[in-house]
Amino acid sequence: MQLTKVMSNHNEDVQSHSEIYIKCKRLLDITVSTLAIILMSPLLILTALSIKLCSKGPVLFWQKRAGLNGKTIMFPKFRSMYIDAEERKADLMAQNMHQNSITFKMKNDPRITPIGRIIRKYSIDELPQLILVLNGELSLVGPRPATLDEVAQYSHFEQKRLSVQPGLTCIWQVNGRGDIPFNEQVIMDYTYICERNLYTDVKLLFQTIPAVLNGRGAY
Repeated sequence: MQLTKVMSNHNEDVQSHSEIYIKCKRLLDITVSTLAIILMSPLLILTALSIKLCSKGPVLFWQKRAGLNGKTIMFPKFRSMYIDAEERKADLMAQNMHQNSITFKMKNDPRITPIGRIIRKYSIDELPQLILVLNGELSLVGPRPATLDEVAQYSHFEQKRLSVQPGLTCIWQVNGRGDIPFNEQVIMDYTYICERNLYTDVKLLFQTIPAVLNGRGAY
């Protein structure tokens, strides 16, 4: 997808979205996240116990991420890496699949624990973020929230990703996840921002299920 094509199709960064859409989107977030937390509570408990048995360290990994308009939010994941993962990242940068990019992706990352490989493949590590959806810091659908060091490198165009509530899933999440180069992720996010509506949100939610089960692009 070419940036010039996207820009020519949208004269404004964000289309006017009705108050009804915003309220319906929030209602969808609350309803789905509440049901998901209740129905998946056995999986959440089993995952927590498995992480504790697999390696030393806390069950949850907390990281500062950029929310709406760049506001810092504390972003939880089930811990899928060894506790020294951040310190070891610099030594692995040469193996970054997203070369000359802001983001870091690597197949067979040695920092990932055995249970971590399973929960990352099927996005189970992301489930604690349902709490952020419930409290309104995240939405079910929206650009994935970036780390603060990534945002610090954003160009003016890339900063447009911060203009809407970040989400659990998005266009590039259902089309390859980590296999999608960063520049294409940005264009896909911008397309969503300009064209988003309730139908698109629901469609992306349903597309997320087979994408997660397939495990493609999850590292």
